[in-house]
Amino acid sequence: MISQLAWFGLGLVALVAGAELLVKGASKLAYSFGISPLVVGLTVVAFGTSAPELAVSIKAVVAGQVDIAIGNVVGSNIFNVLFILGLAAVITPLVVAAQIIRQEVPIMIAASLLLLTLAWDGFISRLDGAILLGLLLVYTVFLVRQSRRQTQVTHDEYAQEFGESAASPTRAWQRAQGRLSVQLVLIVAGLALLVLGSQWLVAAAVTFARWVGVSELVIGLTIVAAGTSLPEVAASVTASIKGERDIAIGNVIGSNTFNILGVLGMAALLSPAPLPMAPAMMAFDCWVMLAVAFACLPVLFTGRVIARWEGAVFLAYYAAYTAYLILDSQGHDALPQYSAAMLWFVVPLTLLTLAVAVGREMRGRPE
Repeated sequence: MISQLAWFGLGLVALVAGAELLVKGASKLAYSFGISPLVVGLTVVAFGTSAPELAVSIKAVVAGQVDIAIGNVVGSNIFNVLFILGLAAVITPLVVAAQIIRQEVPIMIAASLLLLTLAWDGFISRLDGAILLGLLLVYTVFLVRQSRRQTQVTHDEYAQEFGESAASPTRAWQRAQGRLSVQLVLIVAGLALLVLGSQWLVAAAVTFARWVGVSELVIGLTIVAAGTSLPEVAASVTASIKGERDIAIGNVIGSNTFNILGVLGMAALLSPAPLPMAPAMMAFDCWVMLAVAFACLPVLFTGRVIARWEGAVFLAYYAAYTAYLILDSQGHDALPQYSAAMLWFVVPLTLLTLAVAVGREMRGRPE
């Protein structure tokens, strides 16, 4: 068991290091081509930090551990919002860009609803996977074109006022060419570490689950999900501390969208058979993921700032969710009382608090 824990730790280290190299290489190229920080967070950083989820889920599907593959995605999405956004907001309140509220959160909610719809028959088929990947491609192209249009407007205004823009696309391409080989090396090295790390992590997680008697679904929803989300933790917390709040929030929202459309889409497409959705996941965890996505709307709506107290509520909810999974997996006698307390006291109290905060915000706005 000690050796398995060592492999698990090595897998996490490799995943984090690989994601760091991948994000660093891709982000610099994106910035060179004049893409906005928010779109970099929603695409390059989000997709790069979600690469561990992609590597782990594909490896798990090939190895036949479907519960880990799907549980990893659903658990990561819950972890990303409740834990990562919560922790980042506790460190420093996060100012939310209007585009996040108007466009990105609704897209994340739509992706979550689509997953529930496609999985309603109990499976994610190859056709479903192709649909998810196709939508990811459309979403990415839309974001990049939207950002380039906005950036071009800025370039044109600058050129009209001061002459040729120093940040023009032509010069950006010339600068990028000079560093292209270095960035490609970082990207390839990052991908190699992600592949190795995913192999070690999945193998150790399966062994650990069997040893302690916990289902692979619970391991996927908790340990593997949190482990593969460590790059998102590092990226969002670091961005928050450095004041790059668009990247901090965009990373989380973009990662969640990518996990559903990209990770599950690719896993379903590569799986030799349709991916079965565990009844327990369809009955509980997928709905928690959807509720967490909807919970972003009132929180982001209150003054377009995620306050420290809201971050603390998110962290508390993640702790409560994890405790529920552990109690449920062990069939603990305290589970009915715990569930009743959450359903009839904690959830209504939270909803009431958010409603009051939204009401105060609405009354404080000028007509």
